[in-house]
Amino acid sequence: MPDNTELIAQLFELQESLLDRQNSFAQEINELRKEINKIKFSPDRESFEDRKEKLDKLLLGLDILLKKQTDLSKEVNELRFEINKLTNSQAHEQIEEKQYAVIEQTKAPSVAATRIAPIYQIQQPKIESQSPNRTIPKINVPDKSDLEKFIGENLINKIGIAIIIIGVAIGAKYSIEHGWISPLTRIVLGYLVGLGLLGFGIKLKKEYDNFSAVLVSGAIAIMYFITYAAYGFYDLIPQTFAFGLMVVFTVFTVVAAISYNKQVIAHIGLVGAYAVPFILSDGSGKVAILFSYMSIINVGILVIAFKRYWKPLYYSSYAITWIIFLVWFSTSYTVANYYAVSLIFISIFFVTFYIIFLAYKLIRKEMFEMEDIILLLINSFIFFALGYFILKSHPVGVQLLGVFALCNAIIHFGVCVLIYKQKLADRNLFFLLAGLVLVFITITIPIQLDGNWVTLLWVGEAALLFWIGRYKNVYFYEKASYVLMVLSFISLMLDWSVVYNVYDNVLITPILNINFLSSILFMCAFVLINYIRVKTDRHTDASVGNSLNSFVSFVIPGILLFVLYFSFWMEISSYWDQLYMSSKVELKNIAQGYNDTYYNLDLSHFKTVWLINYSLLFFSLLSFVNIIKLKNRNLGLVNLGLNVFFILVFLTQGLYILSSLRDGYLLKTLSEYYQHSSFNIGVRYVSYSFVVLSFVSIYRYLQQEFLNPLNENIKVAFDGLLYTTIIWVLSAELITWLSILQYPETFKLGLSILWGVYALVLIVLGIWKKKKHLRIGGIGLFAVTLAKLFLYDIAGLNTISKTIVFLSLGLLLLIISFLYNKYKSIINNDDEV
Repeated sequence: MPDNTELIAQLFELQESLLDRQNSFAQEINELRKEINKIKFSPDRESFEDRKEKLDKLLLGLDILLKKQTDLSKEVNELRFEINKLTNSQAHEQIEEKQYAVIEQTKAPSVAATRIAPIYQIQQPKIESQSPNRTIPKINVPDKSDLEKFIGENLINKIGIAIIIIGVAIGAKYSIEHGWISPLTRIVLGYLVGLGLLGFGIKLKKEYDNFSAVLVSGAIAIMYFITYAAYGFYDLIPQTFAFGLMVVFTVFTVVAAISYNKQVIAHIGLVGAYAVPFILSDGSGKVAILFSYMSIINVGILVIAFKRYWKPLYYSSYAITWIIFLVWFSTSYTVANYYAVSLIFISIFFVTFYIIFLAYKLIRKEMFEMEDIILLLINSFIFFALGYFILKSHPVGVQLLGVFALCNAIIHFGVCVLIYKQKLADRNLFFLLAGLVLVFITITIPIQLDGNWVTLLWVGEAALLFWIGRYKNVYFYEKASYVLMVLSFISLMLDWSVVYNVYDNVLITPILNINFLSSILFMCAFVLINYIRVKTDRHTDASVGNSLNSFVSFVIPGILLFVLYFSFWMEISSYWDQLYMSSKVELKNIAQGYNDTYYNLDLSHFKTVWLINYSLLFFSLLSFVNIIKLKNRNLGLVNLGLNVFFILVFLTQGLYILSSLRDGYLLKTLSEYYQHSSFNIGVRYVSYSFVVLSFVSIYRYLQQEFLNPLNENIKVAFDGLLYTTIIWVLSAELITWLSILQYPETFKLGLSILWGVYALVLIVLGIWKKKKHLRIGGIGLFAVTLAKLFLYDIAGLNTISKTIVFLSLGLLLLIISFLYNKYKSIINNDDEV
């Protein structure tokens, strides 16, 4: 078998070269990262396009370096595999010594150290100095798996020290319960155990670094146990001395954790110490001592946060602290005993974890990950929720809820300003904190104020944020403004529901009232928002998203028109409702023994008529505005549909209500209490004028180029709606005037003749205008008239009436037939076309 010693030595030299290249790549990557962060998160002095171009070039270079480093890592791993293979095949001590001499010379990091880290964690591999007297271990000689190595070298010692700590605690508790030893002796023995374990751990540090770290951390946890017990349970040491000792232990733990560069020390020594109060608890309920103790531990973790980014440590302390507090708060909190204590300590916990989450990232100027942001948000909202509940349960505190919410906003604003001025972090964090400022200001408004002020402040804030977002290219603000738009809109709806539905001894002056003024100011804000949107649509960046832009382009004008329409609608409705409620009359019913209540039903009918009239007028005017100024196709199509809808509402509901007003005028119901004026009849002609205006607006729409090409069937449908409306209105007028002239029994005869004449007119127009659909409509109407005559009219008509109807309709049919024969050439040519 050939001697592989020289080959192995060459492979180690090659490995050293590859590791040097890795280090070089890592340095270049870090420099690129810093340059990217500098450009990406600097204030907006350059245009977005310039910054984007620079960032694209840097990111491309970064991708190339990362790919090279990944490929290089694969080469290093393959090289290690070859070295291990050659080493195992030749078990000569001299070869092993040379291997380790090369390792000592190159100071190569472990496989774990050379794994490719995420971009925000890439750092130059750390080269640790080693003692010259250190015994050189054998590489890959033991025949065990990675899992076995992990269990044997890492997991077992941690489990062991945890069991020892638990055993000490259980033994101490058992001795306490059975009175074996005095309290002072227990404390002294506890300190001796802790100090002994600490000294033993420190002694083993040189040769057994990991094992030593576990022992030291366990010793620290025991020292915490004993100190807490000496003060909290036995009162053997004064408070100042006890907390002084805890500060010393915390400082020692921080120094040890950083010196060893081991999270395990912080985990067992600090996080593990949280269990002390629960293992040794005697139910005394000394929560101030408990939370002070926890605060000291958290300060130790805070100090570590400035030097190391140990996520598991932060997450553990964060979760344990808030869980302990929440469990205590939900089971033991009372306002009388713990009001001030709770406020003080939730503030301490909040500020401590706030700084912990920011410290390392800000110092190293690293980007914040999603999990960091989530924890920051949870920390803020847990603090606010607890503080809000605590204050609300106190008679004085309830008056400070708005101030508390505002203080939250001020805290985040202060941090936000510090980060911006010092350029301490990425832009996303700046906007996150700015968002928290806005959230808490937004929360402050409804807490401190009520009613219309909430709506106005929210919509004003939305307009401001939208302006900043669009003109300063800060899309975070723009998106935040959308949330406030929705909130302000919901708030306005709530204002309407509360104000306009209450009429008991409260009269609202139409138009001249605070509610209508609030609606007007709300609309002004949305007019401004819509103006900014239209002006800046072409300049918005793709990062906002085309789908979002499309959605916003519909929603913002939609909310504006909705509020504009319903603001006046609510005023009209409120006016007539108040009159109707004021018309209440109670008449004593002697026979039944109670009072009958009556209202003037004409007022309710007038409300419906005027709401329909208003709707016809509003959407007609909107049509002319769009035709003359806006020329928006989407608005035009929606507007067309609404015009048609309200014309149909008028025909179906409006004419029926007008007939009820007519009947009220003619019958004079409860006339001794209510006046029935001739306007019950005259209002129908006001309504007709609005219907005509609506038809004019529809006709104008059909002539507009921005709506073309429209389906030809739409114009046919327009004719159908127009001529149907005319016959419907004429029929209503005939019935009305026959009723006024006191000939109501003749309306059957009159309608049949009217419909027959109108059918003839439609056919004539169809021949003249060469519109087949009019001719068919006329024939169809004549068929309906004949069906009505034979199935409905004939049974109730006298002989003279029957004669008049039959002669009239027969004559009309002859005229129609004559016209078809005379103009058959025109009609046939029209059909061919």
